[in-house]
Amino acid sequence: MIDISTEEWRKALRLVRAVADAQCGSPERERARAEAFEFMRLAQSPRILKLAHLLQPGATERSVDAALVPLERVDRRAKVTDADIVRIRETDAPKVADRAPLTVVADNIRSAFNAGGIFRTAEFFGAERVILCGYTPGPESPQVAKTALGAAEAIPCERVPDVRDAIDALRARGCAVYALETADGALDISDFEPAFPCALLLGNERFGLDPDVVAAADAVLEIPSHGTKNSLNVVSALAVAAAFLRAKYRRA
Repeated sequence: MIDISTEEWRKALRLVRAVADAQCGSPERERARAEAFEFMRLAQSPRILKLAHLLQPGATERSVDAALVPLERVDRRAKVTDADIVRIRETDAPKVADRAPLTVVADNIRSAFNAGGIFRTAEFFGAERVILCGYTPGPESPQVAKTALGAAEAIPCERVPDVRDAIDALRARGCAVYALETADGALDISDFEPAFPCALLLGNERFGLDPDVVAAADAVLEIPSHGTKNSLNVVSALAVAAAFLRAKYRRA
């Protein structure tokens, strides 16, 4: 049993909690992360040393949680084992995928972290493939690969420079093409009955899809807002839309 009364364990827990409590992407979070990492990588406890790498530069929400959970277990006088840490890392272990005839098309996504999130979300919901258009970064980007957590290797990916060419190719495969966009005349995705196979078009974080691309879609779908903001982050929007489409596919 680890002595949770030691100052080293108490300080490690305090520092990592400060990272978790700070706003993601803020200077305060980066300062807290750097302080926690420097302390833990020089720790006397081998178990704290094992956790230090989870707080290296670029640490994700998941890696911060993976460092915090064992420390909190110690704080609750639970025995921490290497198996605990492995279980945290392996909750996304590969399994046999249940694919649906859904293609996710990402057009001009600027953020590598959003692109990685798109891969992870598309794979989670069993999409058949991801098509990258415009300047959307792909799995060759370290940031994409890190955020995707292995999903970029688990789902087929194509690159088509112009989304209009991607739409033509999808139609040639017999796919219906739906734009996910807040636009006049957009249909509530919860009420929409999609055809399968289908493709879902996602646009730039700030500007969305080009108007002619929206016009070329078989339907424009939106996620109704019940708050003061009328849109979601592109990854969150994909998750909501993919969940609806999967539910429709199961009932088809």
